[in-house]
Amino acid sequence: MLSVIIVNYNVKHFLEQCLFSVLHAIEYLDAEVIVVDNASTDGSKTFFLDTLQKSTLGESTLGEWERIRFIWNEENIGFGRANNQALEIAKGDFVLFLNPDTIVAEVSLRKCMQFLESRAEAGALGVHMVDGSGCFLKESKRAYPTLVTSFFKLCGLASLFPKSGIFARYHLGHLDPLKIHEVDVLAGAFMMVKREVLDRSGGFDPDFFMYGEDIDLSYRIQKQGHKNFYFPETTIIHFKGESTKRGSLNYVKMFYKAMSIFVSKHYGGITAITYRFAINIAIWLRAMVSAAAGFIRSNGLPLVDAINTLISFVAATFLWNRFVKPDTIYEKNLLGVAFPAFTFIFIMVSYYVGLYDRQQKKGRVVVSTVISVFLVLALYSLLPERFRFSRGILLLGSAFSFLLLSLNRILLRKMGWIEEEDEEKLATVIVGTQSEFEEVGALFQKQEKEQRLLGRISPIEDEEPHLTVLTRLSGFIREVPVKEVIFCQGRLSFKDIIERSTLLNGEVRVRIHACGSRSVVGSDSSRAAGVTLSSELPFAINTNSSRRFKRLSDLVVSSILLITLPINVFLIFNTAKLCRNIFQVLLGKKSWVGYSLLPPTNLPKIRPGVIGTNGLPVKRDGYSEEGLSLLDDLYAREYSLGRDLNLIIKGYKWLGT
Repeated sequence: MLSVIIVNYNVKHFLEQCLFSVLHAIEYLDAEVIVVDNASTDGSKTFFLDTLQKSTLGESTLGEWERIRFIWNEENIGFGRANNQALEIAKGDFVLFLNPDTIVAEVSLRKCMQFLESRAEAGALGVHMVDGSGCFLKESKRAYPTLVTSFFKLCGLASLFPKSGIFARYHLGHLDPLKIHEVDVLAGAFMMVKREVLDRSGGFDPDFFMYGEDIDLSYRIQKQGHKNFYFPETTIIHFKGESTKRGSLNYVKMFYKAMSIFVSKHYGGITAITYRFAINIAIWLRAMVSAAAGFIRSNGLPLVDAINTLISFVAATFLWNRFVKPDTIYEKNLLGVAFPAFTFIFIMVSYYVGLYDRQQKKGRVVVSTVISVFLVLALYSLLPERFRFSRGILLLGSAFSFLLLSLNRILLRKMGWIEEEDEEKLATVIVGTQSEFEEVGALFQKQEKEQRLLGRISPIEDEEPHLTVLTRLSGFIREVPVKEVIFCQGRLSFKDIIERSTLLNGEVRVRIHACGSRSVVGSDSSRAAGVTLSSELPFAINTNSSRRFKRLSDLVVSSILLITLPINVFLIFNTAKLCRNIFQVLLGKKSWVGYSLLPPTNLPKIRPGVIGTNGLPVKRDGYSEEGLSLLDDLYAREYSLGRDLNLIIKGYKWLGT
């Protein structure tokens, strides 16, 4: 009766949890599941083929994986075309288009089919969706993007008047989200359609690569004389933003291009011309806003720190001259050069210590200041006597800078702009049985994060060790500084977990683990990137600090090679190519060490290397792909600055290839 179609792109752990929830939801239904993978590069194919093999051998705790059919595309053909690809082989009387970053309740699919069967006029439906923190997602119900509704959304009036039938019409803010309504647009994240309706209206329009397909299909369903319904009698979690990164300039361009295609297709005359013009203006405005926001995120905090540091040194000079050495006169040009130079040192050290990461430890301000003072004093000691001024000014200015940096970080923490990275203080409780607790605990142990676990919250009163029971969870969270709650599906159903998530409503971080799965997933809001914890070892090269130090080592090695070029001429093959490589590395187009195989399909992206992870030229023949693949994987998982330097020394003579 039912065909569930899911298009995956680089979200294997979210898809895993989604499939577990779907398999439970179709346990007693005549249903099939079709997953189309759009050439994911995160190892999705290997991951799920392994899962299927374990299921076949009877090693999976959920022996229903044979009900899933996987299609592995060799290129990303887009969301709409991939759905149509599955639709051609789907056999169900009802078709559910479902996002991979969703969790459905056990009763969701049956309830939806029953509703569609009971309403002859119904062509399709969508459901009540919440994000990873349990907050309602407004796109669960929408109107068509007319010129007026789009304008009110873009200019912010919809946000100012969220329940207005005029200003907030785009998300139908005037309609009660807890009642059934006839609506215009259904979200492609969960869209159940009668097959007979799809046969008449057609599937997704392939002209839409991503975004807008659901609006177009909703429109065509209504044009056929059927109705679209918002059905809130079941709730799903949509982590949202996992297959694409929302808020990026690319997202803005793709979204508004999709709107332009929709308008050109369904609106005619002056309306289409006006709308396209307005959309182009909107793209440029959003592009400028995105660029400005990106600049502020990347440079705003360093700029503030630079101003604070300069002010600190100027204030220190004023106080030193006023109260300690009032008769000393310093050259203005000297101080005008020295202070900006010292400020630059402070900012660069702060960057490499990690003071501009979203997650950071409190002690980083101290570390940054100590290293900066050491470097400044070292530089000061190298200056000729006539260019030196008081060390007292340097120390006093550094002390002032430390105070301002500390106050700045305290304020940013209170505002939620930065988060604490202290693993021990990210206190986590696991809601589940003792065996479920041990299952998730093994994942934490694998990632060396077991120190975060406070203990177990029991779903019911039992004799095994536990902190409290689920019914007292809210009170426990208020009394104990819990930061994260992991709900285990097993004794708890997915329906229970979804309901509990909405009750917590963002008080703590919520994560989900299906019994027998190899991961834990979650997302703290509809705007935040999702987080996963899995049995796979993490990639050390994927951390912010590793990427910073890899780039720093590239710059330092390039500078040394450039300075020692007269010597390198006699020791390195092809000096002309060496010079070219030096400048390409300095410009950020290459790295001295990169993967040996190009391109790796399941490893974090890094710049192309001059030499590979075996210390030899990347394109050198005569080595097995399997061996090089293992070396690349090891390099990504166990990356260190020392490993890079060792490989550069080992492959020194090949740096000109």
